[in-house]
Amino acid sequence: MKNTTQKFKHVDYLWDKKRAAALGDDQVALFLYRSNILGADLRITNYGGGNTSCKTVEKDPLTNEDVEIMWIKGSGGDIGTLTKAGIAGLYTERLRDLKKVYGGLEDEDRMVGLFNHCIYDLDSKAPSIDTPLHGLLPFKHIDHLHPDALIAVAAAKDSEKVTKEIWGDTMGWVPWQRPGFDLGLQLEKCLNDNPGIRGIVLGSHGLFTWGDTSYESYVNSLEVIEMASEYIEKKIKEKGSVFGGQKVKSLPKAERLEKAALLMPMLRGLCSSEARMIGHFNDNDVVLEYINSNDLERLAPMGTSCPDHFLRTKIQPLVLDLGTEADINDTEEILKKLKPSFEKYRQEYKDYYETCKKDNSPAIRDTNPVIIIYPGVGMFSFAKNKQTTRVANEFYVNAINVMRGAEAMTAYTSLPRQEAFDIEYWLLEEAKLSRMPKEKPLSRKIALVTGAGGGIGKAIADKLAAEGANIVLTDIAEDRLKEAIATYPSDTASYAICDVTKSESITAAYKKTCLDFGGIDIIVHSAGLAISKPLEDTTDKDWDILQNVLVKGQFDLAKQAVAIMRQQNLGGDIIHIASKNGLVSGPNNVAYGTAKAAQQHMTRLLAAELGGDHIRVNTVNPDGVIVGSKIWEGDWAEGRAKAYGISVEELPAHYAKRNLLNEIIYPKDIANGVFAFVGVLDKSTGNIINVDGGMANAFVR
Repeated sequence: MKNTTQKFKHVDYLWDKKRAAALGDDQVALFLYRSNILGADLRITNYGGGNTSCKTVEKDPLTNEDVEIMWIKGSGGDIGTLTKAGIAGLYTERLRDLKKVYGGLEDEDRMVGLFNHCIYDLDSKAPSIDTPLHGLLPFKHIDHLHPDALIAVAAAKDSEKVTKEIWGDTMGWVPWQRPGFDLGLQLEKCLNDNPGIRGIVLGSHGLFTWGDTSYESYVNSLEVIEMASEYIEKKIKEKGSVFGGQKVKSLPKAERLEKAALLMPMLRGLCSSEARMIGHFNDNDVVLEYINSNDLERLAPMGTSCPDHFLRTKIQPLVLDLGTEADINDTEEILKKLKPSFEKYRQEYKDYYETCKKDNSPAIRDTNPVIIIYPGVGMFSFAKNKQTTRVANEFYVNAINVMRGAEAMTAYTSLPRQEAFDIEYWLLEEAKLSRMPKEKPLSRKIALVTGAGGGIGKAIADKLAAEGANIVLTDIAEDRLKEAIATYPSDTASYAICDVTKSESITAAYKKTCLDFGGIDIIVHSAGLAISKPLEDTTDKDWDILQNVLVKGQFDLAKQAVAIMRQQNLGGDIIHIASKNGLVSGPNNVAYGTAKAAQQHMTRLLAAELGGDHIRVNTVNPDGVIVGSKIWEGDWAEGRAKAYGISVEELPAHYAKRNLLNEIIYPKDIANGVFAFVGVLDKSTGNIINVDGGMANAFVR
């Protein structure tokens, strides 16, 4: 087959001949490679969507005979990141033999359990619900994808007719049916009735394509998607405009981001009435065209069509009626307008559940919206973690593309509510949710750490991220922040340049935090510097910078954070990294020790004031953190060494010997102290934890 790189306009041709050749005749490796490059193009299928497979001949370990084995993406996997560990290997013939025991649509759930009796590879991932759809077809390589263009065809009024117009007799079509064994039988029948077809359109669902080799399947998939995309593009041009034209004018980009950042904590608080959520914001051109259109009012309540879409986005979004002129700074007034909309949405979701539920339906889930639309501004999503909320947002963009295409061709149709409910509350889907790993202690929490470009601040950020939090690292040095941010997995962290001595810089950091993750739960003020001088050598400049960074910075960080936390009404944690020097009098330390003492007492004052908001304020006091600490890289170390009459190199041992445990204190030890407050001691406020190896003269009591 010829290289068709130049052929595609609407999808990315990513097949690399050299990479494929390096895999030789390993069909499983080629199937995984094909899966990964298909999953790399979000126009082809979104995260976790679609399924791919291949069939090979292997030796049966029991009979030593040649048998056909089907390798397929396992339950809950993602083709874009699929590896051997994420697939299932099943005896194809055993899978097909299940037709002999299949008892009809009421038998679907039992059939999923029987897939396990067809397992060949004992290291298999749990087989997915799509397994029979691949197994009952004879092709060596199969792609089941959810391209926007194909779902638009599948969700269009007169979908079968549109399929015929685009592909003639080369494509089959089957009406909507919930995934399962019977749908596999319908695909098998469609192929038998239409021999020679290159694929099948699944009504309101997606696409099946295939090939004798991995490459042929890949190119076939791309060609089918390209044909649908070109057809839709032509129809859009003929129509002139989509979604009925513009109704609302978008605010300029900077104003959209400003409004979104200010609004997100309020939305997050309302979306978190049952469980704390993480946010995401999107104002790209595709989103704005849809949310600003005349047809939004008609299309949004219809809901999405593809099961993969509404499982992540809920059946329909919440559309805000605020107007772009709304003063988002007037929190009280905005919340007064928002609350009835959320109450109405929750009630409508409860009504949907009560109307559609069956005797064995799982309990109702969170009734809050996942997708929130603000015409003229953008689209918000809220879910249990950053990846889930980002993916939900992406899936709704896919749904928008589907609506656009379907409306251009004929008209958009969505699944009937009962069909949607039967997917959303399918017992098999509930079982999949129950297998999800337990959430970490700080999951669903958002933390901002100052001074996080290195040293203690970076160690604190590392610990909070490891325990499940989303983190925003701040520092005055962007180069350090870029190095630090590269150490975290995707969807975990972001950064903001922040000078804590400047109120407007703190404001900008909080806005970025809200825009990136939806709000704020944990503030750790770790930024600092140390100056060790005798009284006569301490200058006004020394005094002022210590007061501004340690004390005024702490004050401003807390003041602005509390305003956001109150909008969310979810409580919060404020942790101040102070020092043993705030409790113990020592030589050559007047400016630094005074500032640290002020930090400690401010903690007590804030704790007393903010308890009613369930905002806890606590202090962690390090001492002698020399290894890995930024403040020991400069004059401070020399000053301390001089004060104790030793060399700089002797400082770690000196500090270890003077504490009761004779331990060297590391940045990670301070991070553990922070975690104790935010992850364990949830009923503690106004307190101090000394992380110093035990210094009797620093005992608080």
